[in-house]
Amino acid sequence: MGIPFKQLWQLFEPADAIATGAEAAQAVFDLAETIQDQGSNSPRIQALASKIPTLLEALNSPLGQIVNSTVPFLPIAVGIINFYREARKQEPTIAQIIAIVLQTACLESIKETLKQENISNLDDSIAVYSHFATFNRLELDDYQMRLALVYFSESKFYQEFYEALEDRLLSIGCEQSEANLLTEKIGINVPRYIDQVIPELGNSVNRLYKWYSSGGKDKFEKYASINNYLEEKIASLPEEKVFKEEFKFKDIYVPLKAKALTSEGNKINDTEEFILEDWVAQTILDDNKKDKVIFIQAGAGRGKSVFCRMFADWTRRELHPVLTPIIIRLRDIENYRNSFEETITNAIPARFVKSDSAWLADPDTRYLFLLDGFDELRIEGRATGGISRFIRQVGAFQKDNIGKENGHRIIITGRPLALQGITDLPSNLERVKILPMDEELQNQWFDNWQNVLGLDNRFAAEIEVVKLKNMLRSNNCPNDVNNLAKEPLLLYLIAKLHLEKEIQEEDFAATRNRIESKILIYEKSLNFVLTEQRGQWQPIITRLNTDNLKRILMEAGLSVVQSGGEYAKVKMIETRLDKDDSDTADLLRELRSKTGEKAVTTALGAFYLRPAAGNTGGGVEFYHKSFSEFLCAKRLQESIEEWTETKKRGKWIVEDKQFAEQVYDLFGYGGLTPEIVEYLMGLLQQSDDFKPIKLFHRLEDFYWRWSDGEFIDAKDVILPHLKMRELQEQIPQRDNYWGLRQIDTFAGLNIMILLLELNRYGQKQEEKIKDKLTFYPCGVPNTGGEPEDPKLLLRLMNSSDCLGNEGFRNTVGRFLGGANLFGAYLFGTDLSSADLKNAYLEGADLKNAYLESTNLKNAYLEGTRFGDNEGISASQKGEFIQRGAIFSD
Repeated sequence: MGIPFKQLWQLFEPADAIATGAEAAQAVFDLAETIQDQGSNSPRIQALASKIPTLLEALNSPLGQIVNSTVPFLPIAVGIINFYREARKQEPTIAQIIAIVLQTACLESIKETLKQENISNLDDSIAVYSHFATFNRLELDDYQMRLALVYFSESKFYQEFYEALEDRLLSIGCEQSEANLLTEKIGINVPRYIDQVIPELGNSVNRLYKWYSSGGKDKFEKYASINNYLEEKIASLPEEKVFKEEFKFKDIYVPLKAKALTSEGNKINDTEEFILEDWVAQTILDDNKKDKVIFIQAGAGRGKSVFCRMFADWTRRELHPVLTPIIIRLRDIENYRNSFEETITNAIPARFVKSDSAWLADPDTRYLFLLDGFDELRIEGRATGGISRFIRQVGAFQKDNIGKENGHRIIITGRPLALQGITDLPSNLERVKILPMDEELQNQWFDNWQNVLGLDNRFAAEIEVVKLKNMLRSNNCPNDVNNLAKEPLLLYLIAKLHLEKEIQEEDFAATRNRIESKILIYEKSLNFVLTEQRGQWQPIITRLNTDNLKRILMEAGLSVVQSGGEYAKVKMIETRLDKDDSDTADLLRELRSKTGEKAVTTALGAFYLRPAAGNTGGGVEFYHKSFSEFLCAKRLQESIEEWTETKKRGKWIVEDKQFAEQVYDLFGYGGLTPEIVEYLMGLLQQSDDFKPIKLFHRLEDFYWRWSDGEFIDAKDVILPHLKMRELQEQIPQRDNYWGLRQIDTFAGLNIMILLLELNRYGQKQEEKIKDKLTFYPCGVPNTGGEPEDPKLLLRLMNSSDCLGNEGFRNTVGRFLGGANLFGAYLFGTDLSSADLKNAYLEGADLKNAYLESTNLKNAYLEGTRFGDNEGISASQKGEFIQRGAIFSD
């Protein structure tokens, strides 16, 4: 509980008649003169000090009197404290000493700072300036007083002082901007006067001097900085609003259930479900698991990030200082250093980290690191092997904690594929997967939803929730929709759309599978917020319609993905629009010119966009990664469908030269993710403009030309070079840029992914269509039954090493299910963790290939040649032989 500030200041019993206004102000000057002229033994000191409410009453005098005073204020502190010690034979408390030091330092700063300023009206006359009376009611405890001494500008005392001083300056006729600037200057100067007066006090304030000069101040600074971080960065997390809603995360959140996995990510038979929060709390406090890194995996929208924010705050409330939570969005890490310690030190914007090189070695402070979004690590790190190196560093750091007093703990979250393709994973991963919400958790969520609806009365909210439940649990509602409603993000979107009368049970009648149902939810959400947002923008630009907004958002989705999945500059979105939709680009420029850069990033609040976190200068990011992936897929769909449009005589509307330019523009940035591909194929299959055979032939033609090096070896316009220059201009914040080979490789591999998807789509169609959509990565078999170029895929895999040692596998490996690799020569390749389910491998040469964790379920292995393959168990070998595989030395 705090102590009134006036009690901290008044070391002596207050006089019967406390002075106020000009009288109190004059008493401060008299006190200063008495101490200067008569020293600290004068009995007038007690008489004067006891009648002054606070030393800041001096500001009730004309400011010119303060500025022109020949008597310094700092000696007041020394004089009063020395007098008190002699009279009472004891020291004041540290809080009392600080209260006196702060006031004298503030008065000295006002005097010296205003001396240097050209202010015309310092000789004003006022009887009483009431705002300073608030210091009589201000309550501060010992911690807050020490904080004011160490971090003056962050203290409660400073906030009160700032407001009072600013108002005082306004009262003499200063403009608001001038008053702000002067107040900041005075506040910044206060610490230098604090540092001057404390040495003057010396042994007369033994408690404070020892604490201040023998390391206590440094430790207090550290712990004060930690407390500041916890209040600003952690305690605020559950209090943040959900997207554009009025309610907060803590209002809607329900605990999640999970199951344990092996360290390789495989299921464990007969394992029981558990409440994730309870299990994590138990695990991080278990001394027998000090070496474990907890990896929590779940698909998009399953609640990983919300879990991090809620658990971080729970740790702050329940475990700190036993464990101090530090939360890091891994997408915000720009540089990977030589060790985990260096990487996180560079990533945490907190004073206790930046000012202490040994912050991780303090045995009195243990941290819980919550690293959110392993799949969102910057693409540069993913492409160059940095992601593998990082997870190994994490594992090594945690093992190194065994037996040490500091005992830090680490939790990582990521999508299920986040660790796929990473060889030599740390052996100390403790992996769990978040489960879909069961009926019990859904009912808890519905109760929370009912409480935050904001309808006219509770009965109306109950009716809304009953209707929502009935829709989701109706026999007519597809199972896929029921399953999607078990994911927190999609459950929220469905509930929101149902509340706004934008979605009903019959809307799902035509959906045939999970992805179509998911696309419907996103499409409905997009249309709803576009209509809502248009009404907000319309007063600024009357020509703006929902099609313009949709195009801006689709380009934003593509821009965010191409920028590394974090955020994109508005300028980049503009530049992209200039290529195909200059009218919309002009509208966006018009909005910027009318409202300014910051206003545009705020106005782009449609579809859960927000100004990008950090100092990104006009950037926007999506509230959730799924939104950018969906909108990116829609933007790709738009161009892909244009590629198959023809003129009257059968000529392409997008001619070959322009087609190749667009391929590099859209796909020459990084590998397609499974989520984007899933959305894209779902959108195409729902579209009347999807022409799979025409698209296949056009993409296949590009693939052969690319595999021959036609585009990178061009004599005139080198398309990979154009894309490389564009990315460098549009994404200047990147430290590492891809060169020609990387851009060219990504463009070709992404087209290969689309061809593999069309091949898989074709396998489900009737025979005459199936044959026309069969993709042979090594070329169509010749009359002799051999692939045209059996080693082509091997050469492409080797050339993909420019993306890192695992470039091909990390980019294409997960899309090889159902691929036709007839006769492919893949000797010695690394296909570990690749998805070759249902692949056609007749006659393929896989000798010495690395196949650990490779999915070969239902793959056609007749005549497939294996040798001394790493990763194939004896039981698998026997099974493969039964399926026609050939093993030889």
